[in-house]
Amino acid sequence: MTPALRPSLPVREALRRAAACLSQPVAEYTEPISCGVDLGTATCVLAVVDGTGAPVYVDQLPSRALRDGVIVDFHAAATTVARLKASAEEALGRRIEEAATAYPPGVGAAESRASRFVLEQAGLTCTELVDEVSAANRLLGVDDGVIVDVGGGSTGVGVYSGGHLVKLGDRPGGGHHLDLILAGTLKVTIEEAEPLKRENGEEYLRVLRPGIERIATSISILTEGHSASPLHLAGGALMLPGAAEIIASYLERPVLAYEHALLITPLGIAGRRA
Repeated sequence: MTPALRPSLPVREALRRAAACLSQPVAEYTEPISCGVDLGTATCVLAVVDGTGAPVYVDQLPSRALRDGVIVDFHAAATTVARLKASAEEALGRRIEEAATAYPPGVGAAESRASRFVLEQAGLTCTELVDEVSAANRLLGVDDGVIVDVGGGSTGVGVYSGGHLVKLGDRPGGGHHLDLILAGTLKVTIEEAEPLKRENGEEYLRVLRPGIERIATSISILTEGHSASPLHLAGGALMLPGAAEIIASYLERPVLAYEHALLITPLGIAGRRA
């Protein structure tokens, strides 16, 4: 079986620091700060980084305002972002007036602009719109390999070669579909299945395996012609013990799984462009 690989130390430490400042900012940081908002299908995450790119503050709230990466409840999305903004301002003791945000690779121009409008409705000037894969790679720094951002509703994939993004796309299917499988098996609601998956994912891995392999099939289709490139798993949907190993075995290619993978894309969105 192809093994899962180990991420680099700087990335691991950045993610650990981000997880440590969840709802509680670091005491000292370097100006200027910048903010990023990841409008996820299942979870909306706000991240703040300092002038060196180090995490300063992170917060998250459940969100059902998106479906497959598309905003279906504008008011709910804007309300969620406004709540995160208010909490961040209280925690940091300062105003936050602008932020960047992102969109799934397969979302069209009109839908991606909706993300900008959500931020504006929440009282934030949108400084940048970037696709989620490119945002994730700001943190991961992959020159040759594949970024796989598995969200609640879709799987976005970007292929990098020689430091350049050479292929980008996405397909439906993500954490929400795993929730549906688990809910059907356990005879519970989707809302009840989500925390069960997050807290006891290893226990239900056998049940979830077909859904994980479906995601792996999407990755294979989206990386045609680059089947030897290692995969870097971002997003919260596959933060399950054993999921990376299932994908590595199914596709017979190296896979890197990251602790606190849900925070990769938000931190990349917040990071200032070089």
